[in-house]
Amino acid sequence: MHRSVYALIASALLWSCGGSPKSLGLIYVRGRAVEPVGDSLLAMTAVGIDGLLLYDLRSGAIDTIGSEALDSPLQVQQVGGRWYVSDIRDGRPQIVVLSWDGALERRIDLGDISSRAHQFAVLPGGRVVVESADLELLQLDGDSITSFALIETGARPSLLAGVAGGVLHAVPGKHMTLYNEFGNIRWRVEWPWAVTAYFTDISVDRQGRIHMMAGVPGDSAFRVYTVARDDGDIIAWSAGGPYGTFIVDRRGRFRPDSASRWLGN
Repeated sequence: MHRSVYALIASALLWSCGGSPKSLGLIYVRGRAVEPVGDSLLAMTAVGIDGLLLYDLRSGAIDTIGSEALDSPLQVQQVGGRWYVSDIRDGRPQIVVLSWDGALERRIDLGDISSRAHQFAVLPGGRVVVESADLELLQLDGDSITSFALIETGARPSLLAGVAGGVLHAVPGKHMTLYNEFGNIRWRVEWPWAVTAYFTDISVDRQGRIHMMAGVPGDSAFRVYTVARDDGDIIAWSAGGPYGTFIVDRRGRFRPDSASRWLGN
């Protein structure tokens, strides 16, 4: 099964405008954010794969790591040579920390801390920020749990991502806030979208651009919006796509793509 998935991903990465893998960047696949590592590596999770998929853009090698440590992985962030992956084991949310080669280093149990199973941000040095049930962002550093920032919540689940060495916290219907690594606000903007758009994820591409994905019930499609890192302005948006898979092409335009090019059926 994994060999066929690898073959499909390899052929997909060679497809697009000239056939070079570096000519495009996958930022979402079936609604899941893809984590770029420099200019050479993409990391992602996929339904049916109980590990972390890695593709080396230089050599074309594809590998799966962490299969024995992960049950239902979804989000992945790479900081300091380690992989931080959201997972659920025995019904409890957790962040699984893997070494660069996929060996299990530790599990951070979030069951009594956060109800947002797959929303977290990793700061330099490995501190993990999550949202608690009592309107606070908490930072987890080893066995220590301290306050990172007081927050507001909205009617829909908020989103968290590690951005530019800090934390982007997006509260649908309220505001978006980019914090630095010490919990100080860099910028905050009022939520600019209609409440009918259901935002599902945040991704950051190889050039450091921030992208937010929304499902729009009015046209039964997903769209991706690019948010300026310096001030939170919306600077671009994609055409709608039916299945939540998007790429950035070699000219910097981002558009919907076919998930089958990346993950098969």
